[in-house]
Amino acid sequence: MEKVNQTFYLSHGSPRLSIDESLEARDFFKSWSHKVFQHKPKSILVISAHWDTEFPSVNTVLRNSTIHDFDGFPEPMYKLKYEAPGAIELGKRVKELLMGGGGMKRVDEDTNRGLDHGAWIPLMLMYPEADIPVCQLSVQSSQSGSYHYNMGKSLAPLKEEGVLIIGSGNATHNIRMRGYNALTDPSVSWALEFDLWLRDSLLQGRYGDVNDWEEKAPNPRMAHPWPEHLYPLHVAMGAAGDDAKAEQIHTSWSSTLSYSSYKFTSSI
Repeated sequence: MEKVNQTFYLSHGSPRLSIDESLEARDFFKSWSHKVFQHKPKSILVISAHWDTEFPSVNTVLRNSTIHDFDGFPEPMYKLKYEAPGAIELGKRVKELLMGGGGMKRVDEDTNRGLDHGAWIPLMLMYPEADIPVCQLSVQSSQSGSYHYNMGKSLAPLKEEGVLIIGSGNATHNIRMRGYNALTDPSVSWALEFDLWLRDSLLQGRYGDVNDWEEKAPNPRMAHPWPEHLYPLHVAMGAAGDDAKAEQIHTSWSSTLSYSSYKFTSSI
């Protein structure tokens, strides 16, 4: 079994990523297996912004259904399916780690839930064969960045077990401001400022600042009125380890949504 010494934070952007050929990020995701991560993992753990629960939850299903958790998009998008095998053993292992080293008193298993669009849309582009077992882990928006970082630290042993850990969210996520253009409209300069701060903090290894983003980042509540799209980053960052090196592997924009995505490489 091949160890995995990298974790990832991917900005999945709009659900239109599933069909919109004009989005730069679509090419990034489609080039995944030959440009970004050439190894085929044993299984994939996705921490998705679109599963937000009071307590950590994992889905333990035989086969993942496709959740179309969005409204008002073109009809063909609702016919797309990504029915990757479930990863029941991985889900139970995640629960074990969270309740062991992670110190969680409660971790729930959902035996019905499939993959939401924060998971299946990027995976559909990255691994179109849908032949790798996938497990999802929820975020807790009522908690902090440090909480999710520590959650990730407890999951670090999964890398030695051949598991690819992916946090799926968005580097900036204020959907009320999506009618503006972050690259040309000075009124939304907050988006660029936050995105650049995040990039510099990660590349310089200032993970403590990223954990304390609400105090350290510029315009934190404009970039993230709600924190659920940032917390998958903290899990991926924590799972990589304190000595991990961050690298920005993609950046592009759609309105005020940043598709900035990162790789964390550890020394294992």
